[in-house]
Amino acid sequence: MKQLDLTGKLRKTGKKADVNSVRREERVPSVIYGAGVENTSFSVDEKELKALTHSAYPHIVNLDIEGKKFTAVMQDIQYHPVTDRPLHVDFLAVDINKPVTVEVPIKFTGNSEGVRAGGKLNTPCRKLKVSGVAADIPEDLVIDITTLGVGKQINAGDLKFDNIQIVSPKSTLVVAVRSTRNVAAATEEAAQ
Repeated sequence: MKQLDLTGKLRKTGKKADVNSVRREERVPSVIYGAGVENTSFSVDEKELKALTHSAYPHIVNLDIEGKKFTAVMQDIQYHPVTDRPLHVDFLAVDINKPVTVEVPIKFTGNSEGVRAGGKLNTPCRKLKVSGVAADIPEDLVIDITTLGVGKQINAGDLKFDNIQIVSPKSTLVVAVRSTRNVAAATEEAAQ
């Protein structure tokens, strides 16, 4: 997994005016919890946070909150419904030697047999939730679809990767090749 360093400033909690004043300074209210860490409210610079929020890849975040160091992953983020600016971020403190659960993007390789035969590639799933030690989690889950024919599909339960476990439901559809009119017409012509 990629790593990212963020610097935080402790903040007051309790009043909405305090939160609004943090946001006016172009900082994002945040909290860290978990792995034996006392809940700590802080803020991070909105521009620094973009490296994390505008990336498809999971990151281990090295937080420095006024001298205290934490290792964490981004657990949740809330955005403003109109401006899409981040409103609040939750970080989950993790132990680098214990399994962590994160979403990892899927990358397809190969040219599917079904697509070459005229089928349509359907990729409803862009990320899968996986669990493993941070050092073992890849940046992408690479799936070879070369042998995927028309009417065939791959579900999350069909996938196996070294040193990580897929946590997403086994029935999650990852990729499928659907039949099209071209395939149906070619099948009818071959049958005649």
